[in-house]
Amino acid sequence: MIIGIPKEIKPSEYRVSMLPVGVEQLVQAGHTVFVEVDAGIGSGILNEDYVAAGAELLDTGHEIFAAADLIVKVKEPLPEEYDSLREGQILFTYFHFAASEDLTRAMLDRKVICVAYETIQTADGELPLLTPMSEVAGKMAIQEGAKYLEKPMMGRGILLGGVPGVEPAKVLIVGGGIVGTNAAKVAAGLGAEVTIMDVDLRRLRYLDDIMPSNVVTLMSDPHTIREKIVDADLLIGAVLIPGGRTPHLITKKMVRLMKPGAVIVDVAVDQGGCVETTRPTTHQEPTFIKYGVVHYCVTNMPGAVGRTSTYALANVTRPYVLMLANKGWKAAMRENAALEKGLNIADGKICFQAVAEALGMEYCPADELIGC
Repeated sequence: MIIGIPKEIKPSEYRVSMLPVGVEQLVQAGHTVFVEVDAGIGSGILNEDYVAAGAELLDTGHEIFAAADLIVKVKEPLPEEYDSLREGQILFTYFHFAASEDLTRAMLDRKVICVAYETIQTADGELPLLTPMSEVAGKMAIQEGAKYLEKPMMGRGILLGGVPGVEPAKVLIVGGGIVGTNAAKVAAGLGAEVTIMDVDLRRLRYLDDIMPSNVVTLMSDPHTIREKIVDADLLIGAVLIPGGRTPHLITKKMVRLMKPGAVIVDVAVDQGGCVETTRPTTHQEPTFIKYGVVHYCVTNMPGAVGRTSTYALANVTRPYVLMLANKGWKAAMRENAALEKGLNIADGKICFQAVAEALGMEYCPADELIGC
């Protein structure tokens, strides 16, 4: 099989989808790997590193798309890449289809085989390709939130951990999954007063056991969110519905209750956001102010720390890339149930139920397409 590694073109996206070791393993397995020139520069990986591993360099993304049977990316294709895709081509990347009907229709029209990192799920419920980026995003959420609490950034002028004699910031985290857990660890480590909310009592018991004493766990419901949001200096939106659109758990009315200069970091923005006032932003223009509250809603947060994120992501995607290349997508999915859950679109049909439901479109079970 011919595997293509294009350079990411999303603004301020410094990740690359494959490490040289991945290229080496694919070449050893008899495959051809094309890498776009400078695809790894943002992560500190040189063209020579890929060539030494056995890759061939191509000058443009268009050449990569034209040559490859399997395209491995980090972020969803942008409109300027759509016409480079062709029917039957396998595209393996983050998609978050439920948040974008335009992207979904573009992939359906081109009959691309879309395998989404974010919905690959093991038997125990783990999302192995989403987890490392959720870890990065959770830690970054506090890092960015602390920065935008500074007065020059239009925040309240609060140091997250306070100092002796001055109280620390109050951090409210909605969602106790991977993002929320990592955010809580960092915020607690800096000395903030942290509240983490979730609807899963078992998860809250676990968090209560592992977190330090400055972290409080609460059952999440609209009444409790309204009560706690009034005092929050920093709100982290860390809600996840695998493959689906995130519900707006924090409404406009709730945002209006927040203090002027408080900060919201909505990590769920990739899936539509869990805050009703959320809209996607970029690393160039990361924030906007609504009802006096600073909103940070960057859709590719981990892209800013490209080297860390690339290594974390490529380490977990590599085995799945090898499966797809060695067996083809249908056979690989018949043999690996976790990979099958990654199939979102194929043959012009949506085959991930949460996506179809979010967009009000027809659903076709994946096993009808892969021949289980």
